[in-house]
Amino acid sequence: GVFNEVNKDLYAARESMFANERRMKYFMKDMQDWADLCEIKIGWPDFHPVNSVKAMRGCFVALEQGKLIEYARGCFQAYWSREEDISDDAILTNICHETGIDADDLLAKIKQQDYKNRLRETTSELIARGGYGSPTFFIDTEDMYFGNDRIPLVERRLQR
Repeated sequence: GVFNEVNKDLYAARESMFANERRMKYFMKDMQDWADLCEIKIGWPDFHPVNSVKAMRGCFVALEQGKLIEYARGCFQAYWSREEDISDDAILTNICHETGIDADDLLAKIKQQDYKNRLRETTSELIARGGYGSPTFFIDTEDMYFGNDRIPLVERRLQR
């Protein structure tokens, strides 16, 4: 939702980036370098980008159960490492089983208006705070950092 609201012109630029063979080759190398640094397996799902709305709503259920980190990690591993479609209820069910979350509860709740509203409100809040994509980190409310390559800056800032 953030990307669609704030970066509408970026879709055309992204298409031209992926059409440029040299640039795409470097992009894929860069992604692999990050995966190697983080010691994770990364793929490129044929269905990228996926509709992640249900998985994102599921984060609120996981948060309520104290399992947000496990659930989010499970979603990322399913999508990027195993190249599974996280918009599929069966895949979300597997992620729930892997992370100790009641799958029936999660699948029921993510259809409820309250969870839909929470995701919309969170998206709107990020946009209002100046965010334009993911991952975005805030320290002390207004000190914003965007992108996985900013994590060392976040760590340094937190250490101060």
